[in-house]
Amino acid sequence: MKIILDSQAFNYQKYGGVSRYYTEIFSVLSRNPDVEVIIPWFYTKNIYYKESVLYNSRQKKHNSFLELLSKLGISIRKKSKKLNYARTINEGLSGSNFDLFIPTYYDPYFLNYIDNKPFVLTVYDMIHELFPQYFSDADKMATNKLLLIEKATKIIAVSQNTKNDILRLYPHIEEEKIEVVYHGTSINVNENIAVDLPSNYILFVGSRADYKNFIFLADAIKELLKKNSNLYLVCAGGGNFNKAENDLIKEIGLENQIIQKDFEEEELGSFYKNAKCFVFPSLYEGFGIPVLEAMACGCPVVLGNHSSFPEVAGNAGVYFDVNSKEDLKNKINDLLENDALRANFAVKGLEQSKKFNWENAALQCLAVYQKALKK
Repeated sequence: MKIILDSQAFNYQKYGGVSRYYTEIFSVLSRNPDVEVIIPWFYTKNIYYKESVLYNSRQKKHNSFLELLSKLGISIRKKSKKLNYARTINEGLSGSNFDLFIPTYYDPYFLNYIDNKPFVLTVYDMIHELFPQYFSDADKMATNKLLLIEKATKIIAVSQNTKNDILRLYPHIEEEKIEVVYHGTSINVNENIAVDLPSNYILFVGSRADYKNFIFLADAIKELLKKNSNLYLVCAGGGNFNKAENDLIKEIGLENQIIQKDFEEEELGSFYKNAKCFVFPSLYEGFGIPVLEAMACGCPVVLGNHSSFPEVAGNAGVYFDVNSKEDLKNKINDLLENDALRANFAVKGLEQSKKFNWENAALQCLAVYQKALKK
């Protein structure tokens, strides 16, 4: 089976769940003697990809040249996307010397070039359709996604909740066209790496986009932080605080206790492992990889009982009412004050995380790809 993997997720993401997913799945599939993974594009800043077995010598050579241009102050972001698309079309799709095409996001640029060859689309969530108010490009994204959902030979949804959302929003899509394949996790805790972290902290990880509900969290736990000057809210990644976040943090007088820290990929496990708990107050997730990462590192998880969360966390999650800051505060406080309770949820999380792994996910994806070839 010859599979072309396109560049979309890798054009912009240095880190991120989508690029992580494809890197892990295709790293596994590349070891299968019956699968040939074709990657015609060459430019990416993506850390996961560049540390994987997929990153070949030709890509390294071209990347070095483009990175040199970037260091010289020559903007290459738009150029690199165009180059990647051009190579995908000219070297990958022309001649039709492939069996299956895998778009890694929702740009339909390839539709005019794949002829009648099948393609499998992975849908990560329906956030643009359900929460359009949070995205300037919601209409365009939803339109492109629907086009690909309709034209795809098969669809992989990353959770049953995502599959349900697709069918609820677009009832004309056949249910049997959609298969559910869960993510895995490859995170580990490197005890040999020293990470500068407080000894007592609540953890928030990743993007603080509006629907991630960070402001809600900060406001909910302000009293917990004020009564304990040694307790911190650590925001791992996500960039520096924006004006609205800084204004709130100053307003509640917690500039020294609500902190943002960047991290290297190999450090992330330590952020989870040493936290009192990880809080994921997001209003919606298609899967929620940080939930799985936290559980795999033995960190209790506090999250809402909605969207995909019950599927991922199961009985290992500490669930709160997403409409109640008081309930969120109380659930966190229960964990902070009860070591036995915290240890119990840490053990539950470790067990729950064992249900998810990339080897199984890759085999399930391959089964979907094989079904697509028979259509």
